[in-house]
Amino acid sequence: MNLSGIIGYPITPFSDYIKGVDLEKLGVVIDILLSAKVDAIAALGSAGEAAYLTKFEWEQVAKYTVKYVNKKVPIVIGIAELTTEKAIERAKYAHAIGADMIMVSPFSYYKLNEAELFQHYESISNATPLPIMIYNNPATCGVDMSPQFMLTMVDGIKNACMIKESTGDIQRMHKIHKLSKGKVPFFNGCNHMALEALTAGASGWCTAAPCLIGDQPKQLFDAVKQGDKDKAQALFYQQYEFLEFIVNSGLAAAVKSGLSIQGKLEGEPRKPLLPLAESAQETLKTMLTELNCIS
Repeated sequence: MNLSGIIGYPITPFSDYIKGVDLEKLGVVIDILLSAKVDAIAALGSAGEAAYLTKFEWEQVAKYTVKYVNKKVPIVIGIAELTTEKAIERAKYAHAIGADMIMVSPFSYYKLNEAELFQHYESISNATPLPIMIYNNPATCGVDMSPQFMLTMVDGIKNACMIKESTGDIQRMHKIHKLSKGKVPFFNGCNHMALEALTAGASGWCTAAPCLIGDQPKQLFDAVKQGDKDKAQALFYQQYEFLEFIVNSGLAAAVKSGLSIQGKLEGEPRKPLLPLAESAQETLKTMLTELNCIS
């Protein structure tokens, strides 16, 4: 599967009334991403608070996202499970509802070695025909996979075909590009490294930023691909403080606060996550105003 550009990440809205996911509001978020000209949508990532959803809620969000988008753009479903069995169950569900790809990150309590990680991905691949994006996010998942090992999995596992790298180490992206001779697509998962990563050959950028700043990430991606260095730098530095802020503040809390500030959506992250403090909300409001994202 060919995939490139901006992969937008929706938050998961909750309803106090039904004590669960508010699917109507999720539709609003998806519309915001589509209006931001994203090239794909990745449901159930960190911004979507996937780790805090019940099995029923997880399946609700996955199914609704696929149905609501209705093939306007490809749908990637995030999977991060402690056990291979549960990851396979989720992968099969993603395939059954018509998702286009799965993004798999190992989630670990025990320290996993490379043999264990390889069999984890291979078992998932054997259970579903969906393309697999290997996702390296040690800060969240507790597992750090080297560029060499991830490329070994792409080479040796039939459905593993691309990589999302979120360590914030640009040298890893250079290694993926060099060792694969530019043949293995890789995506930037670290917001404040977007310009460096795209310049280093990244196929795209995985981000929740379009939920709040529209097509500005897409403009940056297009400028890099068109070779307009000055425009790309200007666009990136215009967004930089905002991108750094939402990551440092917690994606779910920051994006939900931003949508509230913009008057588009009300709602808080699920506990133990907390909403942004009042001072942080004021900082975010100032940033969104400067980015012309408050009407």
